[in-house]
Amino acid sequence: MQYWLMKSEPDVWSINQQKKAGQKGVAWDGVRNYQAANNLKKMEVGDLCFFYHSNIGKEIVGIVKVIKKAFVDKTDKKKRFVAVQVRFKEYLKYPVTLEKIKKNKSISHLPLIKQSRLSVMPIDYKSWKILCKMGSISS
Repeated sequence: MQYWLMKSEPDVWSINQQKKAGQKGVAWDGVRNYQAANNLKKMEVGDLCFFYHSNIGKEIVGIVKVIKKAFVDKTDKKKRFVAVQVRFKEYLKYPVTLEKIKKNKSISHLPLIKQSRLSVMPIDYKSWKILCKMGSISS
């Protein structure tokens, strides 16, 4: 299993909307950055992803699970980019803010800090555990 972080602006697609999508989940589409798209292509069914509210809030608010591997993004007219299907798994008990993440030296290497514009990024297992603990959930 691999771990990821996916960003969404909550006024466009929020964790609450993700939860309302139910068991069938929803396509995580609209990614137009090649590095982020390559990360989507690496995802496997069962991988877990932090759901990060970007721009408004700037915090990890929950976890989604990949339920379908990469497929052609229907919102891409040129068919160059991919989407994955994700389903809501759980809310973090306490959202983990970017400010708190930056203050934690043991996760200062994360792309969330180093490449702030990247919308889909890998998270190593050790960092995943730390972030889950910060959000008061079991990993």
